[in-house]
Amino acid sequence: MLAVLLFALVALTAAQTPQPCDGPSTFSGRFRRMDRERQYFVEGKIYYDAENKRIREFEYRDVSNQKEYVDRLKLYNFDMEYSVDLKTRKCNMTKPRPSEWRPYGVPPFARFVGQGTIGAVGVANEELPVAVFDGKFPGPEDDYFAVIVSQPDCYPVEFQSFSNRSGFFHQEFYDLVAGITEPDAFDIPRECA
Repeated sequence: MLAVLLFALVALTAAQTPQPCDGPSTFSGRFRRMDRERQYFVEGKIYYDAENKRIREFEYRDVSNQKEYVDRLKLYNFDMEYSVDLKTRKCNMTKPRPSEWRPYGVPPFARFVGQGTIGAVGVANEELPVAVFDGKFPGPEDDYFAVIVSQPDCYPVEFQSFSNRSGFFHQEFYDLVAGITEPDAFDIPRECA
């Protein structure tokens, strides 16, 4: 009888451990990113479409105290990134960076690290339960990643990766809503057509 009770307790505890999750296939919201190596801070608006592997970002960048405004469209299925300097209206077309599609959800091979709460605990609409996962992306360099997601919906809150090839990447997300809020979010910029 004691063995059955112990087994039930272990099963109940394991069932409560957060599992890797895909997150929403599309979302719109805001982000911020810091690159200490290149000394720049970026924040802006993001539109994310995992199914079609595309991301649109309208960025405000402060690079060594120089302000820049950039419209960036990454189309991973076409291996293309359009980047428009919104001051000069100049378009630059390159391969997306990072070069491999990395969804912002939690990959199935991720390891659960812990969970917590962001915000004022116990205050209605002021707290957000989160789960933390980490792991290594498969590939020649085994890029390390860590991701924090909301629970239970698995919206990204923070995403980090590091590799010897591309360095350290850290992005935070906020004000996310499901779906794409702008119907033309993934249109190629006029300056690049």
